[in-house]
Amino acid sequence: MKRIHFDNMKNRFWLGILILSLILIVFGTFEIIEFKNTKVNKLITVFGFLLQIVYYSKTFWYKNYMQWNKKATYIRINSWAGKTLSFDNIKKTELNENQLTITKQNGKKVTFDLDDIKETDSQKLNKIIVKNTIASSI
Repeated sequence: MKRIHFDNMKNRFWLGILILSLILIVFGTFEIIEFKNTKVNKLITVFGFLLQIVYYSKTFWYKNYMQWNKKATYIRINSWAGKTLSFDNIKKTELNENQLTITKQNGKKVTFDLDDIKETDSQKLNKIIVKNTIASSI
């Protein structure tokens, strides 16, 4: 059985990495600190961009991945491409026999095949969506 990697975007570590990368890019680009060797500022900028690449490549590290915040979620299960869903646009969810069906406000349905996914992860996926959908409708 495969697992789903859950990533709440409130993680302070990754937020710190993103802020550090932005600071490095600004400091390196505008040469706020002058060094004897001018290539140091370029290296600082490159390191900032490398941190950005690491941050944004997280979605490709895992085959089954869910990332969410209070507004929306990105779900990628058993595929290369994922789906982004806004919690405001979700009308209802159904978890039936290894399938998660999400019905949007406009009536369109998005279905995720949860074959070979651990049952606890399937339930957690559904629980996160339901919790945030209810919270956004209040």
